[in-house]
Amino acid sequence: MKQINIQLTMIFNVQRFSTHDGNGIRTVIFYKGCPLSCWWCSNPESQSFDYSVLYKKKFCKNFGDCILAEKKAISKTKDGIQINRDLIENPEKLKNTCLSKALTISGENKTAAEILVEIEKDILFFGKNGGVTLSGGEPFAQGESLTNLLQLLKEKKINVNVETTLHVKWDKIERHLTLVDTFLADLKHTNKEKFKKYTGGNVSLVMTNMLKLDNSGAKYIIRIPVIPGFNHSEKEMTKMIDFVSSLKNAREINFLPYHTFGVEKYKMLGIPYLMKNTKKTEDDELESYMKYAESKGFRTKIGG
Repeated sequence: MKQINIQLTMIFNVQRFSTHDGNGIRTVIFYKGCPLSCWWCSNPESQSFDYSVLYKKKFCKNFGDCILAEKKAISKTKDGIQINRDLIENPEKLKNTCLSKALTISGENKTAAEILVEIEKDILFFGKNGGVTLSGGEPFAQGESLTNLLQLLKEKKINVNVETTLHVKWDKIERHLTLVDTFLADLKHTNKEKFKKYTGGNVSLVMTNMLKLDNSGAKYIIRIPVIPGFNHSEKEMTKMIDFVSSLKNAREINFLPYHTFGVEKYKMLGIPYLMKNTKKTEDDELESYMKYAESKGFRTKIGG
């Protein structure tokens, strides 16, 4: 077996027996850290490359153990605690401190070998079609540890999908082309100004990388999140589908309807949810988009 360097990376969840994000039964590894900050992100704790502190006020019993662990950052109030996250010196000290589980820490440093151990627990369930999906956050922003894990998975002949925003330098993707079976690549918009406002990113980087991914011959699926107020219109969606039509090897588009499952996490993180009062996207609202994509020769699907 090839010698793998011991390099740590931070994950925040391991989801087992998933039937989404690829074919068959899959284990999904969620990396922590993303170059984008999408307004609708359902896992806002994934955006930071560091630990995240979540606090659910209704669970708080005012035991005070968290205050003893971080006196400068946490203070007591009449109905709970107040947290100044900028003053927290060592988030790891807060792990398992709160007996009522009102305060939790998202993030765990793991080596590629340690992540592989978690994955290997599920190998018997993968069958012919299942495998691993690396998600996030943004997997390709994780550095050497991602390479190490992909090399180990390749040696084990485990099928690998990677969910990606494509919002990284191309070389971070290119060096992994032979180690990934399927890229699940997000196309959120084609308009520079809107993309910048709602994600903080550069749409040109994404579209350029998508063209390079297409030219590389790699297998990929385009995924379009359908977000009210952002891209949920015939005009905007038509432009996006037309761009995908310009790719030589694009075969499938998955439409991902907007949902509100992650709203509570924003409260727990103490950050505003900028999509407030936005209603979820119903499946039937996607019919015209799917028909147009199918008229262009694409297979379509709701969800990933």
